[in-house]
Amino acid sequence: MQPHNERANGVDIAGASIIRDSGVAEAAHAAGKYHCVCRGPDGQIKLEETINNVVTTLGRNLALDTFLAGASYTAAAYLGLISNVSYGAGALAADTMASHAGWTEAGGTNAPTYSGARKAPSWSAAAGASKSGTATFTFTSGTNVIIKGCLLVFGPSASATIDDAGGTLYSAGTFTVGDKTVSNGDSLTVTYSALM
Repeated sequence: MQPHNERANGVDIAGASIIRDSGVAEAAHAAGKYHCVCRGPDGQIKLEETINNVVTTLGRNLALDTFLAGASYTAAAYLGLISNVSYGAGALAADTMASHAGWTEAGGTNAPTYSGARKAPSWSAAAGASKSGTATFTFTSGTNVIIKGCLLVFGPSASATIDDAGGTLYSAGTFTVGDKTVSNGDSLTVTYSALM
């Protein structure tokens, strides 16, 4: 019987692969929130809440056109309030100042009313990818009248006139923890913070 010889041929195999990123992606997302503080005539806080909002498609488009292609661009911006009158689905990305079937603006023909027109926010300088604007509404109608939320309209044709359909609806949002009641003499300070 002959011995069996087993042989194994050694082979070295080396493989290499290079993985590389196909590109660098950066993104900016428009978002924002309303911070609302309501005080009674005695100065005591009646409510305080932050509202996450919907930034509308037209609002995003106007922001992009303004930021990336604007030249000598100036525009007005106004804060308004959302009423509970004829309230339905709330704010949607497709809403415009001329067409927002899920809600109505407060202050004109819809309660609660407040003194003066829509409010021009006092804007801070942008910092940390955020810019904030504040305005105060003083209510002039009834006791325990319901308010649903806030809106921001801006653009060259934006108007301080309540219920005016001009301008671009940038943002709208409603309270997440139920309806809020306000009364004659209460003041509501609204701060809108735009985030990028």
